[in-house]
Amino acid sequence: MLRRESRIRARALQLLYAWETQNRPAFAEVADGVLQVYGKRGREWDGAARLAQRVANAADRLDAQIADVAQAWRLERLGVIERNILRLGLQELEAGETPPAVVIDEALRLAHWFAGAKAPAFVNGVLDALARRVGRL
Repeated sequence: MLRRESRIRARALQLLYAWETQNRPAFAEVADGVLQVYGKRGREWDGAARLAQRVANAADRLDAQIADVAQAWRLERLGVIERNILRLGLQELEAGETPPAVVIDEALRLAHWFAGAKAPAFVNGVLDALARRVGRL
């Protein structure tokens, strides 16, 4: 069974995916739509919506930091899933509430579950560099 925090991150990734693939409308609309599809609310969905909202609000700033570190990759070339995993990870690193090793491990888990075979190594390298840049490693 997955830890509650892991489920929250996975659901936040789902919300961010829906938000970005719908051309980044008001986040509350996307969250309400996704929650209607799943037909339930609860502490996990509420936690996921709060986390995803923080990421969506800071997406442009997070993207600029990610682009600085992933110099060989333009953000537009990254898949939607990988880009949002990196955003989630950087947001959590900056918040400082979760140990950096846990943030990176959880991001790798999301990459294994939802992204391509090469994504975990890429996510690991970028988040490691970002953690160092923000002073968390």
